[in-house]
Amino acid sequence: MNQFWGLDADPTAQGRIKGARPVAVLDIGSNSVRLVVYERLARSLTLLYNEKSSCALGRGLAQTGRLAYENIDRALTAIQRFALVAQLMKAGEVYILATSAVRDASNSKAFVDAVEATMNAKVEVLSGAAEAHFAALGVVAGIPDFTGIVGDLGGGSLELSSIVDGVDAVGETHELGVIRMQDDAGRSVARAREIARERLARSELLSCKPGGQFCAIGGTWRSMAKMHQVLRNYPLHMVQHYVTKAGDLAKLCDEIVDAATAGKAYPGSDHTSSSRRDLVPFGAAVLGEVLRAGKFDSVLFSAQGVREGYLYGLLPPEERALDPLLQGAEEISILRSRSPAHAEDLIRFTAGFLDAIQVKETAAEERLRKVACYLSDIGWRGHPDYRGEQSVDMVAYGALAGVDHPGRAFLAEALAVRYMGLKHKSISHELMELAGPAANMKARLLGATFRVAYPMSAAMPGVLQRTHFSLEGSRLRLHLPEDLAFLAGEHLAGRLDQLAGVAGIKSSEVVAK
Repeated sequence: MNQFWGLDADPTAQGRIKGARPVAVLDIGSNSVRLVVYERLARSLTLLYNEKSSCALGRGLAQTGRLAYENIDRALTAIQRFALVAQLMKAGEVYILATSAVRDASNSKAFVDAVEATMNAKVEVLSGAAEAHFAALGVVAGIPDFTGIVGDLGGGSLELSSIVDGVDAVGETHELGVIRMQDDAGRSVARAREIARERLARSELLSCKPGGQFCAIGGTWRSMAKMHQVLRNYPLHMVQHYVTKAGDLAKLCDEIVDAATAGKAYPGSDHTSSSRRDLVPFGAAVLGEVLRAGKFDSVLFSAQGVREGYLYGLLPPEERALDPLLQGAEEISILRSRSPAHAEDLIRFTAGFLDAIQVKETAAEERLRKVACYLSDIGWRGHPDYRGEQSVDMVAYGALAGVDHPGRAFLAEALAVRYMGLKHKSISHELMELAGPAANMKARLLGATFRVAYPMSAAMPGVLQRTHFSLEGSRLRLHLPEDLAFLAGEHLAGRLDQLAGVAGIKSSEVVAK
């Protein structure tokens, strides 16, 4: 008899993708052990569960060559719990990835055997080259158009690789992980900076093509990204796709290293978790030297790395070619909208309006318009007075992949107008500035088009496809079929007037014939 109540029952809720089989990744790193369970193996990954335990397996490894037994015990205790979580969540597959500490330790076999027995799955000990490869794939999975150098900073090592046109090459591993740096430098941050400079001097990647964009991955660097956002009053506090000037970040690195060297609190330390606070100065020492060695122009942060890259590598080529943002938005539409089919009608309806007023879209603008259509009805379950704010929050602060921060601001403005009208004040000026004036205007135009569509269709398919727009002189016309002439009331006429005003058109008319 199973010892856990209800373990054999199907735990899947109606708010989950039908037929989705969860997949789990256990990531055994030098600093922490983390279990992540995803809803399913797909191009756009959705988190079901995420937990880490700071076990510091790499502590002292550079000096002894062995994993400390107390750290092994701590890791195995956490992994016992993770085995239960994977079982409770009915993960179909569990992939176990071990990195620097496990591959370098002389006594790792007994630890690996114990992990495999606990999890009932094989441990894959990644080489440095494999770790660099999967880190790069993780970036490609979340930021498909990235080109530049990727750096994944862990507790034991730093992996570097280059990405061009979605393909990675020239992987490097350097003994520059934050725990290793603490040990090698005798906890001297100033000495750690010197060591980083010496070891990075051997990097071919950083010296061959200076400039461009550097993509930073890893928990310590993510902490630094969040600190940087707080210090500059940035309106979004999410790491994925956060971009800043390399010079600004290098300056922060120097300030952190100098403060730590002087025994003072470094800038932003009060916004860092206690488990990362002592590691950040060593991560700053490494990042500052990476940016100097590569002479980078900008830094982009990725919250996706080895785990996501490993799963991305398991997908067939046709699924890897899918757009993660569009897939993710479609899934949200399936789970949250009143009718997913209506989104397809809305895509055609908004495209027809732009054609009528002769507004051309770039491929990137068309992509965001489609995403906005998929997300345009996600707030209907909320209280009428707060549907707009809730929808804006889900878009601006949600877990969508494949969208940069200006794109989030665009989507948020389009949904704010859709739910709250053109005079809404729910989005901060700082957030709107991320998209820029031109994109904000197009977002308002799109939101105003939604406000014309929904009173006609009631969020159901079949109506919008029977209507069309035309521009005759300075008058915008919305054409209805004769059997839908009763829709041409004051409410629809007022919405159409608003849309015409946003588009800079003098007048409008609803025509039924």
